[in-house]
Amino acid sequence: MKDFAAIDFETANYHRASICSIGVVIVRKGEIAERLYRLVRPYPNFYCRVNTSIHGLTRSDTDLASPFPIVWHEIEPYLKGLALVAHNSPFDESCLRAAFTAYEMEYPANYHFLCTCRAARRIFGHALPDHRLPTVARACGYDLTSHHHALADAEACAYIAREIL
Repeated sequence: MKDFAAIDFETANYHRASICSIGVVIVRKGEIAERLYRLVRPYPNFYCRVNTSIHGLTRSDTDLASPFPIVWHEIEPYLKGLALVAHNSPFDESCLRAAFTAYEMEYPANYHFLCTCRAARRIFGHALPDHRLPTVARACGYDLTSHHHALADAEACAYIAREIL
């Protein structure tokens, strides 16, 4: 793939709408053109210990952040005309849809998600011990050092997408 937006969401709790950070990497003509990272005040605004243990974010990190509609309004122009790529896209797409629903926003019909995890299963099959983001990134020659940081994960996803999609 030459033109796409790799995207990753981290959530504060078990509600898919509780996006607390967004990472986006815009790829144009096969090269990274933009990197966007935003903290988001989640909805509902509470953190579960298990989520914090995964990504390290707490309520004090996002209490002063803008809510999803404001953050998405900033990010959306960068996505115009691009496929959205995520590793385990069913999760990321469900977070995006849940946030749109929670804030009574109309979900755009032109958002099209592609999944690097599914592609990795097809391409690598049993050659890898698993198809988690760090494993697939490593197989594609990318060293993901900050797994579960939304921007780092989006960048790893972008690298994978350029290699296997």
